[in-house]
Amino acid sequence: MENESYTGGADPKKEQLGKYTTDTQGEMMNTNQGLKINDDQNTLKAGNRGPSLLEDFIFREKMTHFDHERIPERIVHARGSGAHGYFELYEPLAKYTKAKFLNDASIKTPVFARFSTVQGSRGSTDMARDIRGFAVKFYTPEGNYDLVGNNTPVFFIQDAMKFPDLVHAVKPEPDNEIPQAASAHDTFWDFISLMPESLNNIFWLMSDRAIPRSLRTMEGFGIHTFRFINEKGQSHFVRFHWKPLQGVLGLAWDECQRIAGKDTDFHRRDLWDAIDQGHYPEW
Repeated sequence: MENESYTGGADPKKEQLGKYTTDTQGEMMNTNQGLKINDDQNTLKAGNRGPSLLEDFIFREKMTHFDHERIPERIVHARGSGAHGYFELYEPLAKYTKAKFLNDASIKTPVFARFSTVQGSRGSTDMARDIRGFAVKFYTPEGNYDLVGNNTPVFFIQDAMKFPDLVHAVKPEPDNEIPQAASAHDTFWDFISLMPESLNNIFWLMSDRAIPRSLRTMEGFGIHTFRFINEKGQSHFVRFHWKPLQGVLGLAWDECQRIAGKDTDFHRRDLWDAIDQGHYPEW
């Protein structure tokens, strides 16, 4: 076969292939927590010919990934939207923590944020009156830091033992699978009536905060109180609050219902379109 000649000597097929290839020379794989992996082909063993050891967390993580390649829908926070971005400090926080990404204002830390509803299934509407998930993963040089949160500063329960009961109460009735993505049914309010500690978050749920105008215009909270430790070994209690530079905006309930009737993907579409047009959300 005769060699084909290309204008300028360039092979368009190779150029196209180059868009989908990555040079990984000199790079290393990481665990889920960002720890570099030296060997993912051999397990740790007891001696030269001994059995594999369960203390090999890299092996366990690899097998866990394999076992979960077909992931069933999550029970809560199934409906979500995410975006990549970066985190920058306004000022160093060395007084409170020795974490490097919180000590150098010149560092841009890659992040991934996921916003979600809680009650509904993956195919449910964005426009339900619901608490919103606000989770952020920081990809730092020291490892990945996960900050799980919601758009309310408090939660329904104080003890994790009650969490399965809360979820069972708020989910659709088991006999008819209704209502979908809604708390307006007897089992939920029966649970709430027996848990006075949930009243604070109920007021948040019944406010406009539970039907935000956009994912870009809602606050985020780490909910829990965390302890930071600085280089001197001193500890401080801290809480995380995300304040949208776009402002905090909500919808009227009637307005929310009309939007849901026309576009169940309203929040997801709004986030996608804003980023696509260069209107990047900031907190």
